[in-house]
Amino acid sequence: MRLSGLQRDVLSLYRKCLRESRKKDAIARPHFESFARQEFEKSIGLDKKDFSTIEFLLRKGHRQLEMYSSPGIKDIR
Repeated sequence: MRLSGLQRDVLSLYRKCLRESRKKDAIARPHFESFARQEFEKSIGLDKKDFSTIEFLLRKGHRQLEMYSSPGIKDIR
C-alpha cells in the first residue's frame, strides 16, 4: 500500500516520538510512549483530505516533540 506524503509525515513524527521516549529514564519511558499514543489516537478519525487540520496537527506535534525532548523534561503525565 502506498502512503501519501502527509501519511508518511505523520508516521515519521510518531517514530520520532518513540525514539525520543527511549532517551528518557526507564521509569518515565512508558509515560512518554502512552502520551504520544494518546495524542495520535485523538485524531485517528480525521478525514484524510482535511489537509489544513493535519498540517496544523503535524506542526503542533513537532513543537511538542521539541519541547518534550529537552533534557530538562524528566517525566510527563
